[in-house]
Formats: sequence, C-alpha cells, structure tokens
Amino acid sequence: MHEQPLVVPLQTDQLSPGEAAAAPKPGQSIVMSVYRTKIAGHCRLIKISWHRDLLSHGFSVSIESESNSSSSCSSSSIECKVELRPWHFWKKHGCKRVNLDGKEVHVLWDLRHAKFSGDPEPRSGYYIAVVSEEAEELVLLIGDLKKEALKRTNSKPASIDASLVSRKEHVFGKKKFVIRSKLHEKGRFHEVSIECSNRNSGSSVGGNIDPEMEIKIDGHLMVSVKHLQWKFRGNHSITVGKARVEVYWDVYNWLFCPGLSNALFIFKPVMLMSSSSSSSSSNGALPSLASLFSSVEGMDQESGIGNGLPGFCLYLHAWKLE
Repeated sequence: MHEQPLVVPLQTDQLSPGEAAAAPKPGQSIVMSVYRTKIAGHCRLIKISWHRDLLSHGFSVSIESESNSSSSCSSSSIECKVELRPWHFWKKHGCKRVNLDGKEVHVLWDLRHAKFSGDPEPRSGYYIAVVSEEAEELVLLIGDLKKEALKRTNSKPASIDASLVSRKEHVFGKKKFVIRSKLHEKGRFHEVSIECSNRNSGSSVGGNIDPEMEIKIDGHLMVSVKHLQWKFRGNHSITVGKARVEVYWDVYNWLFCPGLSNALFIFKPVMLMSSSSSSSSSNGALPSLASLFSSVEGMDQESGIGNGLPGFCLYLHAWKLE
C-alpha cells in the first residue's frame, strides 16, 4: 500500500496560550518549526510539524496562503499531511503538488533512510523539500540529505535563505523532560533537560514539600531553582557556547493544578553582554511569558512580523503525568 498525503485548507486562527497548550492529545509528542521564506512572489511562513504517540507517527507541511488575507483578519494555509506506516511496503518517499494562490508548489520527502531515536522528528537520513515551480527554486530544505534533494528536485537553491522563526515542542513525562533542539537559528542541536523533584516526600505542595527544578543543557547545570512553590514564574540568563540565552518558565500548573498539567518554558537568544555572563530575576523588567507568547504567535500571522522580540524563540510545553 502507498501513502496518500491529505491536502486540505487550514484556518490559522490565533490561539491564546492556554488553547495552544491544550492542543496535543495525551501522550502525543509534537515538534513544530516555523520558517519564513519567499515563495510564489510573497514572503510567507512555512510550518513543519512532526507528531508521535503509541498509535500514530507523521508530519505535515503547512504553507501560508494570501487568498483570504484581503477579506479577513486571518489567512488560510495549504497543508500536506503524511502518516508514517509501520508495514514494510509503505512508500517512504513521495511528492505532492499544491496550488498556492494560483502558483504551483511541490512538496517532496524521502524518509527511506531516516533514523529516529524515539523523537517525532528524525535525527538524520532524510529530507523534506518545498519547491517553487515558477522560479524553479528550492525555497525550503529540511534534513541532512541536501545533495539528494537537489538532484531529485532538479532545482537551484533559493536566492534568499529561509529563516527559522520559532520552534515549539510538546513533551510528556513524570519528573524529567528531555528534548533535542536548537537554541539559536544558526546554532547546532542541544540536549535540553528539565527535572522537577521534591526535597521531602508527600503528595501536595504544602506541609513538608519543597519542590526544586533544574535545567541542564548538554548535561551541564544551567538553572537551579529552589523553593519552586514561591518561584513558579521567573527567568534566568545563561550562556551556551558563545551565545547568551534568556530562559523563562511558568510552572504554576505543575504545582497547583491536579491531573494532567503543563509548564511553559521559553528559550530566547539575546545579544551577548560583556558586563556580566549570568544574572537572574523573578518578574522583573524583562518581558513576561504572556508577552513573549503573544509576540511569537504574532509572527505566525499573515504578516510574519512580531510585536517586538524579533528573531528565534524555542517554546517547550512540558506536560506532567501523574
């Protein structure tokens, strides 16, 4: 049997932080990367999303459309969905042609040699390509098989490189949450580990419970928060390599909401300052979590421009299972 990708119009209405965090199914890990590039004569957003749980695994490519932007506040998108099949004869490579505002665009993929390590997104041995037929340009290429993609598409590289706007991940766990992600648009992948523990035993925040949280990058401790019940929202500056990154967290739901609950972490690269390498604060003059979320969601709208805070952001929704 062969995979038949689904191509459907998708309305990209803006979601509130609570609605966005409630999107995944329980136990379903999601990775979404948003790119900005020029395609079909306009600067547009392309979203590459991967999902994985016990019963399903797949990816989708969503390309922003200008068709409804003149008549409504929200634009629409053309989405190509591909479900990865477990049986041997599933076709692991393919191509789909879509019509984007009257211009033909090709979405191609090859996962025949893809290597996964339990994450929704493969680590190597694959590519996903978006080609503008009008300009004969490879406007977006994801994966490490660049030569194979250029040969198959018979297209020239785009004159303007696609920029990575944001990356959003949803992960599930009990005490420890680990992802592999970039912390900077042009940077390499890092292992990000977040662990929440209780100094004393118990089943609630009150009494003898004194929760703590640690954030590690590539095994190195970067953030340590004690008395988390009093510091459930805050921020801390860290330096990864030669880049300074501001880390924001909101773990209120972990501590005070029973059942399945999520915490939000944001990693925002900033200009490296020479005066100090590390500082911390709680609800200080730096932007709040809500303003950061609104700014990045604003970038995802039809203009592709945020309300301040330009550049890359990593969003991590950590869902705590009981």
